[in-house]
Amino acid sequence: MFTGIIEAIGSIAALTPKGGDMRVYVQTGKLDLADVKLGDSIAVSGVCLTAVELPGDGFWADVSRETLARTAFVDLKIGSRVNLEKALMLTSRLGGHLVSGHVDGVGEVISRQDNARAVQFRIRAPRELARYIALKGSITVDGTSLTVNAVDGAEFELTIVPHTLAETIMADYRPGRKVNLEVDLLARYLERLLMGDKAAEPQQGSGITEQFLAQHGYLNS
Repeated sequence: MFTGIIEAIGSIAALTPKGGDMRVYVQTGKLDLADVKLGDSIAVSGVCLTAVELPGDGFWADVSRETLARTAFVDLKIGSRVNLEKALMLTSRLGGHLVSGHVDGVGEVISRQDNARAVQFRIRAPRELARYIALKGSITVDGTSLTVNAVDGAEFELTIVPHTLAETIMADYRPGRKVNLEVDLLARYLERLLMGDKAAEPQQGSGITEQFLAQHGYLNS
């Protein structure tokens, strides 16, 4: 588990094809690796990766076909900057929100504009994730815990303060940029709980529809 509070900005130093998937070397910059052991988890732009080698100034990790297919990792190149966060400890202060490091989908930056000293971004999420994104709710973008300031269909807006711009890779964002999205854990579990016994049945797409909610008393007639 993670908090979505970015600890350092790293960079991709190597991308090595390995039997159909990929091994990646991440140089970790100012991230303190003194307490990191082989097998530990590190979130790389929101993707939970396992450290399989620790040469000193970074770590090697294996990236599966599944991860390459479902995240913006497919766009990474040598030199790409990435957000880094070590796994949450039970004694850590939870400054953001609970983040699993399991990406739900890839979004796209639609617009960027200055807003006083802050920068306002508009991001389009995949349609299937729109139901999990709520005004003033939490969302994780490339591993960064953020608050949604506006929602319009599958698009949402973020207002990013100078500190966050300086300490994450969001300063690099321009329209067209692909970003990893993880929705709030509670929203996903709530959807599954609302399905009740139907959760045990094969589902075609989402099990939660307006008809389902109306039938079970969650919508007023």
